[in-house]
Amino acid sequence: MSEQNDDVLQIFRQKGALLEGHFLLSSGLHSPTYLQCALVLQYPDMATELGFKLGSHFRSEKIDLVIAPALGGIIVAQEVAKSLGVRAIFAERVDGKLTLRRGFSIAEGERALVVEDVITTGGSTRETMRVVRESGGIVAAAGAIIDRSGGSAELDVPYKALVTLAIETFQPKDCPLCAQGLAAIKPGSRGLKK
Repeated sequence: MSEQNDDVLQIFRQKGALLEGHFLLSSGLHSPTYLQCALVLQYPDMATELGFKLGSHFRSEKIDLVIAPALGGIIVAQEVAKSLGVRAIFAERVDGKLTLRRGFSIAEGERALVVEDVITTGGSTRETMRVVRESGGIVAAAGAIIDRSGGSAELDVPYKALVTLAIETFQPKDCPLCAQGLAAIKPGSRGLKK
């Protein structure tokens, strides 16, 4: 695991949010390491601090709104939007597809910043970008608190994470933890709560 911005990682360690074990990620991949952002974001002062740090990377962009996929990105979107003085909305899954609900809308030409708590493959971020574009908006940039892809997530917009980590992931068929007979748990927003 390579590390950047160790002060942010120190917060995760202090709050017990940097977990070791055998995890099934929402991407379908397996990993021996999991970052549970909710354990950090439950503290409003920390959420505000991280949102301000992330938002500071996008102050020179003309951002009209911040959007995140539910559930993990909602607090991040709120805090980043607060730091930028714009509104925050979220997309949520309906029949497995991210969409806008609850009266949220994006006007033609509005410039959106897409944010996440943790990026592994970039799949949820790309889905959220699709929601913005299908609504007529423009994806100006994307950001995350943690990028666990080692910077390899492919996004077609300017992108910044507070922390970039190269954390091993495995296809289930190639997972050495599965080969050892260890059960995988899915602690994220689309899985078991632990």
